[in-house]
Amino acid sequence: MSKKVVIVGAGPGGYVCALRAARLGLDVTLVDRRWLGGVCLNVGCIPTKALLASAEALLTARSGREYGFTVAGEVAPDFPAMMSRKDKVVKRLTGGVGSLLRASGVKVVMGEATVRSGREVSVCARDGESTIKCDAVVLATGSEPARPKLFPIDERCVLTSDGILSLCKLPASLIVVGGGYIGMEFASLFSDLGSKVTVVEMLPRILAASDEEVSKAVSDSLSRRGIEIMTGTKVDSVDVSDSGVSVSAGGKRLQADAMLVAVGRVPNSGGLAGLGVTVGDGGFVKVDDGMETGVPGLYAIGDLVGGALLAHKASAEGMVAAERIAGMDSKIDYRVLPSGVFTRPEAASVGLTEEQAAAQGYSVKVGRFPFAACGKAVAAGHPEGFVKLLMDADTEEILGCHIFGHGATELVAEAAIAMSAEALAESVARTIHAHPTLPEALMEAAHDALGGALHLPKKG
Repeated sequence: MSKKVVIVGAGPGGYVCALRAARLGLDVTLVDRRWLGGVCLNVGCIPTKALLASAEALLTARSGREYGFTVAGEVAPDFPAMMSRKDKVVKRLTGGVGSLLRASGVKVVMGEATVRSGREVSVCARDGESTIKCDAVVLATGSEPARPKLFPIDERCVLTSDGILSLCKLPASLIVVGGGYIGMEFASLFSDLGSKVTVVEMLPRILAASDEEVSKAVSDSLSRRGIEIMTGTKVDSVDVSDSGVSVSAGGKRLQADAMLVAVGRVPNSGGLAGLGVTVGDGGFVKVDDGMETGVPGLYAIGDLVGGALLAHKASAEGMVAAERIAGMDSKIDYRVLPSGVFTRPEAASVGLTEEQAAAQGYSVKVGRFPFAACGKAVAAGHPEGFVKLLMDADTEEILGCHIFGHGATELVAEAAIAMSAEALAESVARTIHAHPTLPEALMEAAHDALGGALHLPKKG
């Protein structure tokens, strides 16, 4: 008889865990109180990328003369239509998740789950309450936007990343509090749609977790587009009126139609301590390298366990949890966890930053290659940006890769694969890359780290 597992939370961690567990022959029940796909598919990754695609199409149309064509009449954003398209994309993908789960034999229950132990879950659904006995429980309850008391969040004028995706009207002006990846993506998006955007960040620079060179490049690029970025600045007060929002920050009074509060996320871990689970700083659940808590049979994954709060990390952890329950010895190499920032242009990274590598005692060699020297980037009209590859000078091991430019979030996958396979910089440099393509920039950065990029003037 197969093991029975209950997964609580149907986001990218939970539903991927369910699919993997089912394909390993486990008897799987997936419970969620609200929706399939979680934050990512409903109010996160997917809807924001749908809107970003609309903005990119708008900008391409406006740049017609540069590309050799003209568009009759005014090219202007139809914000309600963009939001409608976003909703259709979300519906299609969440429906696809439902179809995958059904095809895999996963039992989906929409209801409120109460975890009693690693062997028992009670569910309150529309058709009544039930108790499920099982061999293991996986907690995949995710996180929600932080709501500091300073900010009078009403999801109409003062918004979280959830509320901003339900706006009916494009704000003429927007204040973004928080210069992390969520704040900067929305700042870039709404600026492209025509809003006057101001970013307020308490830390000395935006994207503080990113490579410093990439952080500066993103900041400079967005500033050139007219986005005001106030770093090292704390919000002192927020007042809401019929005319919008008024913010006191850094000795200045800022006025806008709306404000986005993007100051981090908090895990949905309430009540878990009573199960005997260890909950650490910030409310994150402690787990071992197999995603198991200290409670027998009880696992936790995704935003609930902290680290980088990324959908693909949650999915990877979900696969590990399923495999451990099935008796496999699986674990994650967080060293090769990529991240992306979907600003215009994009930023992406994997591995150590230059500062981190130096702090860990590596003798670092840096290879760089600008997109301005990449044929495909120039031909496509996206010459802004660069690839930065970090290499251990002694072993030629790739320590990290940081990219700023069009397609950065796609390109970083090649660096992640190379690092996962423990390929040396020489391997990347010697791999024949199709021409003309953006990945050639990564190949050239590897050449540069080894002594000199072929399509740049000789060093020295």
